Amino acid sequence: MAFAGYRRVLVITAVDAERAAVLSGVHDHKSPPTTTVAAVGIGAAAAAATTARLLALAEAGGAAYEAVICAGIGGGFADRVGVGGLVIASTSIAADLGAADLDGFRSLDELGLGSTRVDADPVLLAALGSALPGAVTGPVLTVGTVTGTDAAADAMLIRHPDAVAEAMEGHGVGLAAAAAGAAFGELRAISNQIGPRDRAAWRVPEALRTLAGAFAAL
Repeated sequence: MAFAGYRRVLVITAVDAERAAVLSGVHDHKSPPTTTVAAVGIGAAAAAATTARLLALAEAGGAAYEAVICAGIGGGFADRVGVGGLVIASTSIAADLGAADLDGFRSLDELGLGSTRVDADPVLLAALGSALPGAVTGPVLTVGTVTGTDAAADAMLIRHPDAVAEAMEGHGVGLAAAAAGAAFGELRAISNQIGPRDRAAWRVPEALRTLAGAFAAL
């Protein structure tokens, strides 16, 4: 997958099912061995740690990755992206990193302690949008706990009114990519709507097919 001029691309997923979906799309087009797809575990901490190690090992071996794409399934906000749809992150936001008190939640940005955002590389973002014209582009939230109630979903949208989806790894992968000087992007196929947690309504196989199709298009 020599994509948008990036000769070496690292694709990070959380679990093996996502990795298999990405590989099925990549292999459909006989990608050269300049694309690595790695399943690194669930959550921002696991994703950041393993992504950073993979980037460091590649750089030490004289074959640094030029771009990192965090890919997988996620939840979509109602009326913004449907189940089975595709989302490209314009920015990946650590949505629950901050402090809560009687006045509500305040992010690291509001506390003056740093930033909770990792913006997608503009060149990579434009290339993803061009290759995937049916995708919805917007902020994707990185959460440590999946949103499971209407009240929690509403609270997220009050803090992040432009958000289109949530997942659990993007911000961590983005931090690792930024530290290594690699271009970063996040791509999510939607398996469920954000709100009351109803596993029976999730469409994971459909989302994985969407993910595979996206990488075949890339």
